[in-house]
Amino acid sequence: MPEISRFFGIIIRMFFNDHVPPHFHAVYGEHETLIEIETLNVLRGHLPHRALALVIEWAVIHRDELRYNWEQAREGNSLEPIRPLE
Repeated sequence: MPEISRFFGIIIRMFFNDHVPPHFHAVYGEHETLIEIETLNVLRGHLPHRALALVIEWAVIHRDELRYNWEQAREGNSLEPIRPLE
């Protein structure tokens, strides 16, 4: 599963040819969650509140890039790195 961004100890990943709806995985320590790109709703899993807030803030800024990477992943193409939250 390619890593597309990393910030404040949070790793953002996206699987190739993953199930719908379009989403990404956020990992923080032993916690992992799947977040839908369009709604930014948590589909599964859990992150501590502060980590989740940072992930949502980042995703709002980079939603178009997440959409692009989702399409690339569905087609089996390389994914583009996305700037971390600063």
